[in-house]
Parts: sequence; structure tokens; C-alpha cells
Amino acid sequence: MVKVGSSTLTDEQGRFRLGPMAGRVGEIAGLQRNGNRMLLVSSGAVSSGMGVLRLESRPEEIIDLQAASAVGQGRLYHMYSQLFGYEDVVTAQVLLTAFDISARAQYLNARNTLSKLLEWGVVPIINENDTTSTEELCFGDNDALAAQVALLVKADLLILLTDTEGLFTANPHLDPAAERIPLVEDFEALLGIDTTSQGPLGRGGMRSKVNSARMAVSGGVETVIARGTLPGVVGAVVDGQDVGTRFLAQDQKLGAFKLWLLYGKSVKGRVVVDRGAAKAIRDRSSLLPVGITRVEGNFAAGDGVLVIDENGRELAKGIASHSHDELDQVKGMRSSSTAGLMSESTPEAIHRDHLVLID
Repeated sequence: MVKVGSSTLTDEQGRFRLGPMAGRVGEIAGLQRNGNRMLLVSSGAVSSGMGVLRLESRPEEIIDLQAASAVGQGRLYHMYSQLFGYEDVVTAQVLLTAFDISARAQYLNARNTLSKLLEWGVVPIINENDTTSTEELCFGDNDALAAQVALLVKADLLILLTDTEGLFTANPHLDPAAERIPLVEDFEALLGIDTTSQGPLGRGGMRSKVNSARMAVSGGVETVIARGTLPGVVGAVVDGQDVGTRFLAQDQKLGAFKLWLLYGKSVKGRVVVDRGAAKAIRDRSSLLPVGITRVEGNFAAGDGVLVIDENGRELAKGIASHSHDELDQVKGMRSSSTAGLMSESTPEAIHRDHLVLID
């Protein structure tokens, strides 16, 4: 699975970089002909729209981003369709929103659709549906989208293509002494490294790519960050060559539902729990109202919530069985005393099957 960033696809005026774009298409098509199932997550809709609209800088307001994306998305997919057509490869445009990942039914539908396209030998070209996404229902950037899709389809490898050779010990655009980090086995070793670089066209950056790599490898998907304009980069990464920065898979042995819950379900509130409840959660028990000391946010039954201990540490993420108002009313109460105070019959605030530990 390959994710291509805006800086690889377009220049600062929003014009397509046909050389790198055609090169990556040719590599993906070649890998598919050799029996690999390939997916492409592509940025570039907004930057392509900027070129047509002659915008000098990336818009910041959501409505402006949506409009620029509406102009650019068709141009972007048309270019891909032509390039893959020269390789005799059929493509499909797939536009996703965060809702498609955070809602279980949509999540399964997206997975089924992508699986069927791959079964048919089609290369899905995936982008966020910026035209309809709202601030509350967006991935934030296509690096996160790529990691989510990699988990969704259980990819073997995720390649994040960007404008640098990989992750460096410092920002290589500012520090000539910065050195490329070829391999990351432990994310703790990256503490203190500057990952704040960001280009003028995309909304991601190295921090986004590192966070997305952490997300993907936790689900068993090896991830590589590499330069998107490097000739033969996709094949080199697949062959295991020393290109970019490779993050080794660290499978947490979570099922598909728990991975979706941990990384795909949006959070609408928080519940603070006492020491006894914190221990019970770590021991894989359900959260009962008696262990809740405070309820924050405005959420309904079925929404995602964070579980926090009394020291402010994030313990788990879960799906609330009851609304904010109901949990606030019954917090600290034993189950025998909550009858009639909650609309659902279940006595748990969050059932253990709907909880996943963060650490």
C-alpha cells in the first residue's frame, strides 16, 4: 500500500509533477502485475485545485478547502486514470470520511468494498472526501487516513512518500548536519527528535507521518517513510533496500474491532475513574458506574470516550453504554442502585468488550 503526498504530486503552483507521478504509477502497476494487491492513498486534491484557481497559498478555512478540493479531486483522479490506463490497470476512486471509519457499519462496508476491488484486480485510489468532511469528521491528514486503511485491509506494508529521504535526527531543511534514521524498532528512541517540518501544500508533516507509522505498526503493518520523487522508490522499499526510514511491525495482537476502536473511533468525552476502577480496567474488566468520579464532554450512548485515572493518565478508550447525562447521574453508585436511572438495561458504563487499553 502506497500513500503519495501533495509535494510529490504537485509543485507549489499546484501543477502536476508528471515525472514522479507517472513513475510511481508505473511502479505500482508493475508490482500488481507481479501478483501484489496494491492500494494507493493520494493527497493532491486541494493543491491541484489551488493550481486551477491560482491560489497563492493553501486555504485555511474549511469552506475554502472544501471548494478547492471539489475543483481539484476530479482533475487528480482523471490524471491517475489516464496514467494507470497506459499501464492497462483498472482503477477505482474511493472517497472516505472519518465517519466511514468511526461508525462500525460504515467501517465494515468500506472494508468489504476495498476487498472486492482488490479481488477484481482493481487498484483503489483513496482520498479523504474533503468536499463533505467537517472539522469534527475528518482524519486531519492523509497520513492518518493511510494508516487507517492499512489497518482496515490488513496490509503487509505501508509506504508513506514525502519530500524528504525519511526521518532525520533533526529537520534536514534547516540543519545540514541532520542524519537519516534508517530503522526504528522502538518509538521511545525518537523522543526529542524534531518532527515539526511541514510543506506549503499538504496539511501533514513528519510528525503526522511518525504518528501514522506508530498507528500502523501497532496493528502489524510494517511502515516506511521515503522520498516520493526518488526513481524506483516503491520497488526499492518492497525489496527491503536501505531507503527511507523503516518502522518494524509491533503487532499488539488486537482484533480488527479493537484496532478500529483504538484508532478509528472518534472521542466525544472523558470519564475519570478511581484507583479501583483503573485496576479493574487494566485487568480487562468492564467499567461500572461505581468507579466513575467525574464525567466530561457531551456524548451519547454509542459514542467514543477516553477513560482517565485520577492523575490525568489516559487508560483506555471505549464505547459508552450510556449518555453523559445518565453517567453523570449515576457516577459513584453501585449497580444495585442504578435501576431505573439509565435508559439501557446494561449496568456497565462501558462493557469490557468495548474497551481497549491505550498503553
